[in-house]
Amino acid sequence: MTTWYRRMKARRADEGHRAATPLELLFDLCFVVAVASAAAKLHHALSENHIGAGVLGYLLVFFAIWWAWLNFTWFASAYDTDDVLYRLTTLVQIGGVLVLAAGVPRAFDESDYSVITLGYVVMRLAMVAQWLRAAKSDPERRTCARRYALGITLVQIGWVARLFLPENLFLVGFLVMAVAELAVPVWAERAGQTTWHPHHIVERYGLFTLIVLGESILAATGAIGAALDAGHASFALISLAGAGLVIVFSMWWLYFDYPAHDLLDTLKRAITWGYGHYLVFASVAAVGAGLEVAVDYDLHVAHLPTTAAGLATTVPVAVFLLVLWLLQVRPRPGTARWAFPVAAALVLAVTFTPAPIHAVAVVLAALVVLVLAGRRGIKDDEVSST
Repeated sequence: MTTWYRRMKARRADEGHRAATPLELLFDLCFVVAVASAAAKLHHALSENHIGAGVLGYLLVFFAIWWAWLNFTWFASAYDTDDVLYRLTTLVQIGGVLVLAAGVPRAFDESDYSVITLGYVVMRLAMVAQWLRAAKSDPERRTCARRYALGITLVQIGWVARLFLPENLFLVGFLVMAVAELAVPVWAERAGQTTWHPHHIVERYGLFTLIVLGESILAATGAIGAALDAGHASFALISLAGAGLVIVFSMWWLYFDYPAHDLLDTLKRAITWGYGHYLVFASVAAVGAGLEVAVDYDLHVAHLPTTAAGLATTVPVAVFLLVLWLLQVRPRPGTARWAFPVAAALVLAVTFTPAPIHAVAVVLAALVVLVLAGRRGIKDDEVSST
């Protein structure tokens, strides 16, 4: 039974059977709205050949989505008390997520980030309240918790102030505030590392990866379904759908074939791995937008060149492969790991082929087979050595 209030003691980093809670799952699901809105706007911007503005807007909006999710995830791994006050504070954060999602269209269409900033500040100030609770209940890490609360508060003041900057300073202001956000955990954790749980963190990141993979499938399926409903059924469209599924399935396979909990053995490596997932999540969600662009191009409703239409999918896939290689594959033994950067280069190269989506599917499927063969080879060597 849930109690109204309990001391927010730090949970053990080696706690057994540490798994995601129903509240954390609800938190993740509410982020689907924001991710879907950002990806949809990226799709429309690319199809209309507004590539620069679309990509920039997507990266800026996705940073706010990802960073709010990341901060709650790491905090909950160390201090989830699951009392009524904790649940209510988390629900306030979820409300902020929905406000942020509502502001995504205005950010893309009018470069108006006021609603997004409002939702973001709501989420972050609720996070400040959580850290102040932790500071009160955990004397050993009180300085760390207070640093988090202070740093987050100051940065939120900066985000609000940025809304009043001249338009020509918008991007500079955003970059400055983003760097400040990234610096807060590094500064705070130096005062006493929080007791986040490696297995729990990896599970949480995996769940969010599933969410963005599902968003890519939903986006591509919706585009193809709309085309079929409009009477545009053809072998080319069906084969494009199949290729898109192979791409997403292969990305899933490659990501989850390399568990990372044993890699989070130092604070530096944990921060690098955690921060690097911004590009993992953003690239996976962008693949869905790219597949939608491919459907638009085949239906002759997109207004961008052939090469650009291919790049809408090949670039995020290549980014995914390279970042996954750096974060989870390269630190491990095995010759197959060097196939990832080669596959990324091939994915970019097939942009200039007549059927880039199908070619990407072939490259990724071949990479999965190569990884499995390499793993089989390692197991065979282990057996022979015994």
